[in-house]
Formats: sequence, structure tokens, C-alpha cells
Amino acid sequence: MNPTAFEEIYTIMEASFPVTEIRTFSGQKSLLSHPHYQLHTELDTENRIQAFLAAWEFPELRFVEHLAVNPEIRGGGIGKKLMQTYLALTDKPVVLEVEPPENKLAERRIVFYERLGFHLNPFDYVQPPLREGQADLPLRIMTYPRQVTLQEFRMFRDILYTEVYNIPVPGRRR
Repeated sequence: MNPTAFEEIYTIMEASFPVTEIRTFSGQKSLLSHPHYQLHTELDTENRIQAFLAAWEFPELRFVEHLAVNPEIRGGGIGKKLMQTYLALTDKPVVLEVEPPENKLAERRIVFYERLGFHLNPFDYVQPPLREGQADLPLRIMTYPRQVTLQEFRMFRDILYTEVYNIPVPGRRR
């Protein structure tokens, strides 16, 4: 990926997520060399990035870490189209994190994903800090195409903790 494309993606990322939900520029850029990490983009007619989906591919699941659309053109269906295209690529479970439904924006985001076929799971979950000095972030897990059992949830959580967040989980070998 060329530096300009990554900068476009990171600009959209910064405009779309609170600082607690994104890595630093260098931390995010370092993921580009990770074999499980992929970026999918939607371009305009001038090949500028309008939206992106950042995902991790594992044998057991696919994890959508970020989905964002340029704030100037949100609401036009680009995010929905990008996610639908991504979901059509696999028969593996797809997992993502969302804020708990404690405010209107979080509720709208959950409804957006439910319309795409995701299910909000009832299990407690925290996202480990993405930057030094941050606290754990209470989130919820949504899964596609169905809700998961507690056992599946724990397996998915352990994969995310060890592979995405680089945190050892007791009893799990790397």
C-alpha cells in the first residue's frame, strides 16, 4: 500500500473513531506487514479512498476491526456495500466490537450491523488498550451470521486477545 493511501485511511479513521478505539499512526501502519491483517477500500472516480474496512483473517473467524466512511459522504450506503461485499467472501463467522447500547449513536450503530445480519451477544467483553496509558474499554461483541455460545465467545475473545491485541490468555498456547 502506498503511503498516500494509508494516510487517507488513517485520516478517515481519526475522523470516525474516538482515540481509545484506534492505534497511533505508526502503530496502525505497522499492521500492514502483519499476515492476518487486511484493508479493503472503496474508491471514488478519482481513485481517492472514500471508505475502508480493516479486518483480521484467522482460520476460525474473521474480525472486522474498523469500518469507516469519509464523514463528508456518510449515509449514502458505501459502508453497507463494503460490509456486504466482505461478508460474501467467507463462510466463517465474522466478529466485530461495538460500544454498549448506552446512547443513541451506539444504538444506531448496533441497528446498522443488525440490518446486515449481525447479532449482539450478551457476554461481558473489554477491548484491551490500543495505546500506552489507556484503560480497558468495555465493548460488546457482535457476530455474523448468528449469536454465539459462551464457549464460542470465549474462543473468539481469546483469539482477539492473543492475535490482535498481543495479550497472553492464561491456559492458551501461542
